[in-house]
Amino acid sequence: MLLHMISNDYIKRNLSLGWPLALNALLMQSMLMIDTLLVSPLGEVSLAAMGIATTIVSFILGIQMALANGTQLVMSRAVGSGSKVKLANAYWSGMLINLAVAILFWLLLIWLEQDLILWLTDNNTLYVEIGAYLDVAKYLVLFTAITQVITAMFNALGSSKIPFKSYLIELPINAFASYFLIHGVHEWQGLGVVGAAIGSVIAMTLRMLFLSVCLRYQQDLNLSFSSKLPAFISNIKLHFVEIFPVAANVTMLSIGATIYQLLYSQLSINAYAAITVLMPWIRGGTQFITSWAHASAITISQAIGSKKLDNLIDDVNISIKMAVVLSVISCGLFWGLSVVIADIYPGLNPETYLALAAIAPLYILLPFIRGYNTVHGHILRALGKTTAVFKINFTGQWLISIPLCGLLILYFDASIFWAFAVMPFEEAVKALPFRYLARKTLTEFDQQQAEKLI
Repeated sequence: MLLHMISNDYIKRNLSLGWPLALNALLMQSMLMIDTLLVSPLGEVSLAAMGIATTIVSFILGIQMALANGTQLVMSRAVGSGSKVKLANAYWSGMLINLAVAILFWLLLIWLEQDLILWLTDNNTLYVEIGAYLDVAKYLVLFTAITQVITAMFNALGSSKIPFKSYLIELPINAFASYFLIHGVHEWQGLGVVGAAIGSVIAMTLRMLFLSVCLRYQQDLNLSFSSKLPAFISNIKLHFVEIFPVAANVTMLSIGATIYQLLYSQLSINAYAAITVLMPWIRGGTQFITSWAHASAITISQAIGSKKLDNLIDDVNISIKMAVVLSVISCGLFWGLSVVIADIYPGLNPETYLALAAIAPLYILLPFIRGYNTVHGHILRALGKTTAVFKINFTGQWLISIPLCGLLILYFDASIFWAFAVMPFEEAVKALPFRYLARKTLTEFDQQQAEKLI
């Protein structure tokens, strides 16, 4: 009876923490979709320029988010320990690391912007528009470094609703500001693609101010810097060693996803169009599973910080079972998508619909296997196994699945079914190592291991 009550409390706490995380991710993705929608009336050239420029910026922002997620685990342990000094050290270490990386990327965008654009396109019109967008959008990199770490702090404190509110402020401001700056008003013609970048910077700045004010007035939170410099430098080094594999993991997976897209572009135009249509749904449809995994990692990190390990194995088992339940629900939603996708995208070529039908069993199954791996990966990071998670992902994706996908498409001229099947196959390859490592780590995890992490 007591165990049942503890399980219910754990699930309620994680769901309360997880649903704002999921909506945060969906709202963040919708910002790019809104900007793309607003730019689309300007024509294909502006739309293509927007697509290329935002791909560059999104890649950098993804790395910053990964660093913040690593910091989030360290701060969660500090919250669990109840030590205000440890929490302040984790916050400032994470902030300095993220800002240093942001400044590095900002400088690279200044120095290498022209070479990068020339590498991506030889169209002079595109070159001008991409350059104009990046001249403004590069400031997003600096502001995001701050907002991501503050967001990680609120998540670690269990106050994930505050970042959610910040997105509710940012999204409409971004939409309205971008619309008027892109298209103008009355006799003013607007700024075109550059207007979308300025609108995003305005909205991000206001979000950063909102989060900073909320952090300033957060009850029972003291982030004043009190550590001696040598101790703080040592803390930064340890912090970086832990969070770097998280960022490397996300970067590796992002580059791998891009290579998948390049390989799929070698299929027929209808097959590639089918995969292009599906990808945003696949990314968005797994957000609730990912957010549950994030919430589980935060809760487990807090337990490690407080050295309350009695229910650790039970909590991990509950996290995995709930992830499976959410994955099954996600599979059901993807089955529903397969039924109505022709109504959502009317007017496509009949061969594109045939391609979508051919891979329907695969994209319906994909969330189940991916959800299982996602929760294991986040739990292992919470247990300090960030490097091991990187190795499993690297082996499954880069040493097995991407070469296999290239072989199937480029050498055997495989159909879309077998080409797309590599994605669920990659997740299946990683599932057993993830499970084995999680069980082994939990068996060996004790107070001494917790002390090392803290």
